[in-house]
Amino acid sequence: MDLQLDQLRALDAVISEGTFDAAARKLSVTPSAISQRIKALEDAAGRILVRRTKPVRPTESGLTVLRLARQIQLLTGDTARELGDAHQPTDRPVVIPLAVNADSLQTWVIDALGRAAQGICFEVHREDEEHTTALLRDGTVMAAITSTAAPVQGCTVRRLGAMRYHPMAQPEFARTWFPDGPTAKAFERAPVVLFDRKDDLQFRLMRHYTRKPLDPPRHYIPSSAGFNDAVRVGLGWGMIPDIMIRPEDRLVPLDEQVFVDVPLYWQQWKLDSPALSLVAATVAEVAAQTLR
Repeated sequence: MDLQLDQLRALDAVISEGTFDAAARKLSVTPSAISQRIKALEDAAGRILVRRTKPVRPTESGLTVLRLARQIQLLTGDTARELGDAHQPTDRPVVIPLAVNADSLQTWVIDALGRAAQGICFEVHREDEEHTTALLRDGTVMAAITSTAAPVQGCTVRRLGAMRYHPMAQPEFARTWFPDGPTAKAFERAPVVLFDRKDDLQFRLMRHYTRKPLDPPRHYIPSSAGFNDAVRVGLGWGMIPDIMIRPEDRLVPLDEQVFVDVPLYWQQWKLDSPALSLVAATVAEVAAQTLR
């Protein structure tokens, strides 16, 4: 296949921006030029790469070519910065999209990104740690913090450590709903706080006490800070990482002996990219200082 760089840039822009018009504005060309480049790219690939919907969506083949497009753009940006290309000044940042789980984003990842930020811009996608690898597979991100140890095809993986979660509650809530401690009967009745419908952490804890499927009342709070506040004000009990438990919140553990460790891994594309390597190194360094 003879894939041209301007065609690959057009594909990336169309998928990122969602429409041909927006992609044209981003690349400072006409919508007709974008359409022609996508058509030429599809002719070269011998298959349809994008669905002309609103927003534009890649086909399965399109995802494969999109990943290639973003890899080439990353390497091109690295090379241009090293050479001081007159058409791409060295102060133009490389853009690295990442997938990060909410609790890591709330607690330690921003510090790591801050150490690597010189000459790099980040597009962070917040996703549950059990689902971040899907964004790696479809080319949306170049790297992800994930709980999946098995490497995604075309990616490397390294262990970062683990976040330890404890079942916490407001003292009055604990006295009201768990008078005899964390029993199966209490978990069946007590309201629980969940991050979203993908959040299985609280149910993982409940399975420690009973094999019976439980269906307790539940609140969905899709924010790490909001989640902790919901537990603090007594909406329900929830699993909170130890690095986010603050004395001033005056929360109590439902069981001091029980916790859930969630292992975290860094997965990234197999690319010899100085920018991506720098981000990986700083994330690993801060994780080693923060995680178990």
